Amino acid sequence: MKQAGGPAVLKVVIAGGFGVGKTTCVRSVSEIEPLTTEEYLTQASAATDSLLGVEQKDTTTVAFDFGRLNLQVPMPLELFLFGTPGQDRFVDLWYDLAHGAVGAVVLADTRRVEASFTAVTFFEQIGLPFIVAVNEFDDAYRYPSQQIRQAFSLDPHTPVVPCDARKPSSVAGALLTLVEHAMSHSASTSSPLDAP
Repeated sequence: MKQAGGPAVLKVVIAGGFGVGKTTCVRSVSEIEPLTTEEYLTQASAATDSLLGVEQKDTTTVAFDFGRLNLQVPMPLELFLFGTPGQDRFVDLWYDLAHGAVGAVVLADTRRVEASFTAVTFFEQIGLPFIVAVNEFDDAYRYPSQQIRQAFSLDPHTPVVPCDARKPSSVAGALLTLVEHAMSHSASTSSPLDAP
């Protein structure tokens, strides 16, 4: 966290599987025109990028998305939002994106919950605080948070929250939950990816 007379500046990662809504999330809440690195899906990726459950998807993030959000509660915060590519083959890039982050929001789609298993495992392994935000797609069943927690085998202290990636207020609420969770995380527990 950096603060020199202005708002506290925090880096946040928005992760999750392919097609769970990460780019939509960054776009909906960013106060600046977000930087996106989306490319059209091609036949060449068909063997690795399954469209099962997201048949209408025609683009994918190939590097990262970036946006910025200012919040005022309880103190001024400036959040730098980094959305990861969702495919497992980009996990090496996730290390770079997670470097110096205060925490991560793992988006989940209950129609394809397994798509976000890798992201949850990744943040558990590197010790970065995270929350699971269940993206409420219109045709998705609304499971109780306890069932989501069991599906991901989450630690009891990891927050699970509903989120509609299309709605700025919903995304902002999830981000606030993450910040509160990260700040309450034990000061003695630090990520190996913390900035010096």
